[in-house]
Amino acid sequence: MFTVMTWNVENLFTPKPADRAAFDAKLDALAAVVTAEQPDLVGVQGIGDEDAFEQLRGRLGPAWTGVLSTHFESPHTHPRGLAVPRPLTDVEQVVDLPAALAPVKVDDDGTTITRAGHGALAVTATTGDSSEVRAITAHLKSKLLSFPGGRFDTTDEGERVRCGVYALNRRAAEAAALREWATAALAGAWAGRPVVVCGDLNDTLDAATTQLLYRPPGSQYGPGGYNRPDRGDAQRLWAIGYRMDPPDDWSRINQGRRELIDHILISHALTEHLTEARTVPLEVPSVGVQPQTPARAAGEPPSDHRPVLARFDL
Repeated sequence: MFTVMTWNVENLFTPKPADRAAFDAKLDALAAVVTAEQPDLVGVQGIGDEDAFEQLRGRLGPAWTGVLSTHFESPHTHPRGLAVPRPLTDVEQVVDLPAALAPVKVDDDGTTITRAGHGALAVTATTGDSSEVRAITAHLKSKLLSFPGGRFDTTDEGERVRCGVYALNRRAAEAAALREWATAALAGAWAGRPVVVCGDLNDTLDAATTQLLYRPPGSQYGPGGYNRPDRGDAQRLWAIGYRMDPPDDWSRINQGRRELIDHILISHALTEHLTEARTVPLEVPSVGVQPQTPARAAGEPPSDHRPVLARFDL
C-alpha cells in the first residue's frame, strides 16, 4: 500500500515567545492527523519558514525526512514542502512559467512576472517495496483578490474585474507550468511510471485552471471514456477528486460553501491501483474575502483546510 496526502497547514510560522504554546498545540494537532493516516508521502503548503517545517517534521518522528521549495516572492507567499518517512532523491525546484506565456501582467502598473509566486517542488519517493514515485507539490495563486495599497476590497467594479483577471491569468500560467513539468516527466524518464501532482490548486475540479492539468482531453474517473484506452493516456493526469464520495469530498469552506480546491492527480500507471480517495473529516472554519479567519483555539482544528488522501495498492 502507498498513501499520498496533501495538506495546506495554514500559516505555520515560527512564533514569537508569547505565542509558543499555541504553536506547539498546532504542531501536535497537525502531527496527530498525519500519524493517524500513516501516509508514505505528504505534500504540505502554508509553511511559513524552514524552522517551522523542521519542527513539524520532528513531531512526525526521527525516520521522517523532508525538503522545502526555495522560491517564494514575499513573506506572504509560503514555501511548499514534501515529507516522507524514507529518503527523498532527485529534488527539483520548479519556478519558471512557460516561456511561451511569460511575461504575465499582474497589476495596473504593468508589472509582469516570469516565475510562479509559489515555487513548486518535485522529488522522487521510494515506497516500502523499493518502487519509485515521482511527485510534485504546488500552491497556485489564490482566488483571494488583493488591490493596490494592500486592500482586500474595492468599490470600483472596473478595478475588481481587472484584478480578478490578473489573479486568474497568474493561476492559469502557474497551472501551465505544472502541466509542462508533468508533460516532460511523462514523455521522458517517467514515461509509463507513477507520477503524482498534488497541492492547493485554489480552484475546483471543473475550473479551467484545474482542467489544464488533465490534458490531453479525454477521460477522467467516472462515465465516458475512462475505461477506453487511447493515445492520450500516456500524458494524461487523473484527478482523484472524481472518485470521492460525500461527505468527505471537500477540503475548504469558502463563504459558507464547501469546495474541493486541494487535489491529487495521478498518471496512468496509478489509476487502476487507487483504492481510497477522500478528505480527512476535520471540522474546519469557513473563510471569507479577507485573509484572516475568525479566532479559534490552537489546534482546533490545526488548519482551515482538510487534508486530501489517496491510497494505492501497488
